[in-house]
Amino acid sequence: MKLPSEVQYTVRGIPPEVDAQLRQIASRRKQSLNRVIVDALINETIGCKRHADFSDLVGQWTPDLAFDEVLAVQRQIDLEKWR
Repeated sequence: MKLPSEVQYTVRGIPPEVDAQLRQIASRRKQSLNRVIVDALINETIGCKRHADFSDLVGQWTPDLAFDEVLAVQRQIDLEKWR
């Protein structure tokens, strides 16, 4: 018997405080509740994600004016050194 590549679960009896924490994590990470739960199950069972997935980084960039200033200084060309 061949197992499907992905299985679906229905889980009942989740305590309200666990639900609240999972929803807060999902909101903070800007991920779906399902993604947070699947990641938690993977981490608790096999210890790592099955595939390299950078989706948790999407939308995580926050502007940093000090960093932008440092980059601007580094991008300036010193014409004396280029002669």
